[in-house]
Amino acid sequence: MAAQTILLICVIVLGAAGALCALVLLARERELGRIACAIEARAEQGLGNARITLHVHSAGLTRLAQALNAEFDRTEEARIAAERAHGAFQQDLASLSHDIRTPLAGAQGYLQLAERTEDAEAAARFRAQATERLATMRELVDSLFDYARASDPDFALELEPVEVMPALSEALLTFYPDLNARGWEPRVLCAEADAGVCTLANREALGRVLMNLTVNALRHGMGAPTVEVARETASPVTPAGAGTAARNGAAGTAHTASAVLPAGSVTMRFANPVADASRIDAERLFDRFYRGNAARTGEGTGLGLAIVARLVEAMGGTVAAQAADGTLTITVALPAA
Repeated sequence: MAAQTILLICVIVLGAAGALCALVLLARERELGRIACAIEARAEQGLGNARITLHVHSAGLTRLAQALNAEFDRTEEARIAAERAHGAFQQDLASLSHDIRTPLAGAQGYLQLAERTEDAEAAARFRAQATERLATMRELVDSLFDYARASDPDFALELEPVEVMPALSEALLTFYPDLNARGWEPRVLCAEADAGVCTLANREALGRVLMNLTVNALRHGMGAPTVEVARETASPVTPAGAGTAARNGAAGTAHTASAVLPAGSVTMRFANPVADASRIDAERLFDRFYRGNAARTGEGTGLGLAIVARLVEAMGGTVAAQAADGTLTITVALPAA
């Protein structure tokens, strides 16, 4: 009799345990179904902020919910970044359209004036103005081509030891007439020990970087630039291209992080006085089409420094900008040869 009672109790206990297991499994099955419905609703309704919450808790379900929410967060961040990149692209497209139409409309207007006037001297002056507008258009097209090429993920440069001082002298001499017309005499600072310093670079790309920096100083500076060339042991400089994907897609630039240069890096610092350093957003200075003012009334294409950043990055270097105390300083650092 006692054995039968024990057996009956065991059967009851096992039955209760089985029923409880069945209830747990059923609850988990329903919870999985509810999670699946939540995922489907999120996809169909675009509920970017939707999160998976649990009504039934277990170690496995908790891990599943955490993994799904983490993936949702990554997806939402990617979506926001894509929207920002698209918005930046649309803004750049509008700016580009404006920059293309303006010189074309100006050239057309001057040509019409030249056709209508009977004054030969005035007609020649109008044609000269039209030619100047078309030259501006050509500069924009050339800059766009250079920027697109430098931003190509497959873009690669052949590097070789290049002496910095001769390349800098050539860049400054190229714009000597412009500098002289303003009465500016650039100061070039270089320690005697660094006079023959070489960097591992592409000769043509380095020349373009130095010329673009000189042009930037001419167009936006209020006084003669000071250029310092030195071999650095260590220096905090922002990497070219850091933090740009969200704003410019795969090829944008916002210089916010700092990096310590490896020993022996060669730096080239261009510093020039500016009218109002507080209006310059140093973190956006290397963005395409950035000109430091929303009206876009300044000279240039807005691509010069963006090209500098891409070329420097392609040569394994870094570039940074600082606007303070009425001075804009742009520092390019390249590996020493």
